[in-house]
Amino acid sequence: MKPIPMTLRGAERLREELDHLKGVRRPKIIADIATAREHGDLKENAEYHAAREQQGFCEGRIQEIEAKLSNAQVIDIMKMPATGRVIFGATVSLMNLDTDEEQTYRIVGDDEADFKQNLISVNSPIARGLIGKEQDDVVVIKTPGGDVEFEVLKVEYI
Repeated sequence: MKPIPMTLRGAERLREELDHLKGVRRPKIIADIATAREHGDLKENAEYHAAREQQGFCEGRIQEIEAKLSNAQVIDIMKMPATGRVIFGATVSLMNLDTDEEQTYRIVGDDEADFKQNLISVNSPIARGLIGKEQDDVVVIKTPGGDVEFEVLKVEYI
């Protein structure tokens, strides 16, 4: 399996979720199953079937997170030399040259991406177009609505 790029913060969040699933969620589901078993006939016991379904989801998520963490290539942007180039983990301020709107994005791994918080996936069209660019570069990004021109205003490694 190929390495999964991830920021330090993203890896920490996944570890926290894994700890929560293993330490809180899994024991609660096991207790729910035990309680439901006490109610008698398992064939017609909706509580039992719901708890077993939740157990399946929980165990699947635990396996998924463990696989991602075992293949994670954790990149701490704070330890990277500040070259001014747009790289994975960088925070980039852009000016949309068509609308004169300023936007700031942070390039993160797929699991961390949240467009509402301006966290974009390294595999998104915007990030792919920005990687390797420097301050004052103009880049054309292909979007579903057509090509959009951006000027790179600032590149920060924060």
